[in-house]
Amino acid sequence: MQKFFNDWWAETQRVCWSLFKVMLPVVIAVKLLDQWGFNELLADFLAPLMQAVGLPDSMSLVWAATMLSNIYAGMLVYVQLGEPLSQSQISILGAMMLIAHGLPMEVAIARQAGVSVVFSLVLRIVGAIVFAWLIKLTYEFWPQDQAAELLWQPDFKQTTTWWGWAQEQLLSFVVIFLIVALLLAVLRLLRVLGVEALIAWCLAPVLKLLGIAKSAMTITITGITLGMAFGGGILIDEARQGRVEPKDVFSAIMMLSLLHSLIEDTLLILLLGADFNVIFWGRLLFSLLLVALLTRLLNHPKLSRVCYRDMREKPAG
Repeated sequence: MQKFFNDWWAETQRVCWSLFKVMLPVVIAVKLLDQWGFNELLADFLAPLMQAVGLPDSMSLVWAATMLSNIYAGMLVYVQLGEPLSQSQISILGAMMLIAHGLPMEVAIARQAGVSVVFSLVLRIVGAIVFAWLIKLTYEFWPQDQAAELLWQPDFKQTTTWWGWAQEQLLSFVVIFLIVALLLAVLRLLRVLGVEALIAWCLAPVLKLLGIAKSAMTITITGITLGMAFGGGILIDEARQGRVEPKDVFSAIMMLSLLHSLIEDTLLILLLGADFNVIFWGRLLFSLLLVALLTRLLNHPKLSRVCYRDMREKPAG
């Protein structure tokens, strides 16, 4: 038991240090960009894309806020705009928000696991646009004309001072530390009890399709259900310790980039009035098919070296 807890505590510290040293400079940079009005510049650039997927130009402000910050920020902008959308339109917008959000933070996490920044950005942004365009085509065959019902107007308490913002960030870091510690304890317990091996056996066909080895399976499921920060943070440590092969880390990060925090994020977009089948089952199917395709297309050594690198720690000497 003592060894179990000693190893768990050491791993918790290692994972959180890897995660926090990425997150801290990113959250400061995002805050500065917001202060300098970068959101509006990005929104102007994205406006033509909104028309291509059947959305008003103003929705570029929502997606810009979402990409630079998070889904909550995008929801706030959407509510403040007060521009009514149909259910099909909010489903399209919601799909883009689900796939491409919090990019500065999450791309930095993927980079620490060995995935190229350029590849991560292209995967998330282009993936979001393609998914939105496919939804638009689907709705052209099966029109949905009813207005979206806004079920909840988020009560955001925006801080206007740097001190208030710093307190919020500190609290979020403490919460992340506690959740990571709990996750690692549960994962170790599942490994000891043999539950991890049983789950891996059940999911073996899906993992084989996606090109993800059993060693990365539990961590991938953690990220899909809870979020990129948690699954990605643990994957960084696994990659550096050499417990997961680089190609499996790459496949797992691709999956987490497209499909993470499946429960919470889906519920948030549902509150805006989106279609559940589109943003849950549609996103799930799109992510599975895209990752399965990319793992095969990027299997060539030259292409793989461009997209990801081996993060295993080299032995001393």
